[in-house]
Amino acid sequence: MTENGLVLKNNLAAIRREKKLSQAELAKIVGVSRNTISSIETGQFNPTAKLALILCIALDKKFEELFYF
Repeated sequence: MTENGLVLKNNLAAIRREKKLSQAELAKIVGVSRNTISSIETGQFNPTAKLALILCIALDKKFEELFYF
């Protein structure tokens, strides 16, 4: 939980599965490790703004479809 109580959550795993991509395949597309994708999906790591936008482009989704509070 952050100082103001807002925690960034995501729908990355569900959308990745909907697109029939493995974590490794998505990682290769966006230029990160599979572990990074896993960490984002489980909420252990929040992506940079740049990586979040690259994920949106790669998955053809709007930011608010992937990430939410």
